[in-house]
Amino acid sequence: MNIGVYPGTFDPITNGHTDIITRSLRVFDKVIVAVAPNPGKRPLFDLAERVEMARLVTKELADVEVESFDGLLVQYVRERGARAVIRGLRAISDFEYEFQMALVNRKLDSKIETVFFMPSEEYSYLTSSIIKEVAGLGGALHDFVHPHVAERLRQRLRRQIP
Repeated sequence: MNIGVYPGTFDPITNGHTDIITRSLRVFDKVIVAVAPNPGKRPLFDLAERVEMARLVTKELADVEVESFDGLLVQYVRERGARAVIRGLRAISDFEYEFQMALVNRKLDSKIETVFFMPSEEYSYLTSSIIKEVAGLGGALHDFVHPHVAERLRQRLRRQIP
């Protein structure tokens, strides 16, 4: 089975992420969405909440699994029997970092490839950070995230306002 791992913080998962997952299924028999803790980014949602939202958003997609992981990505990919890491590239600014990470991962395990997907045009500008900012300012989220994710964002940000 040809398995790809799509790692990320997914804080929160966006329509851009689901676009990459859906299109990855054209290339891979199975896609594992691997949610990373990444405390350095100071996520708005805890790891369990991000996994739960990703599962909800992808529940209609056959051959997609969502789970959390911690540690070295290539080790996780190897343990799951996958062949490739799936990464999205929105802009030139993403490329330098992703290119470096792909080379490091290749050095750590030359059998694991990195496959880059460009988002659909309608999602090329989306980032989780922008969505959190829009949500925090009371903006409409229906074009950016699943309705359940939008509601969770509104609830979370309401609690944080003094």
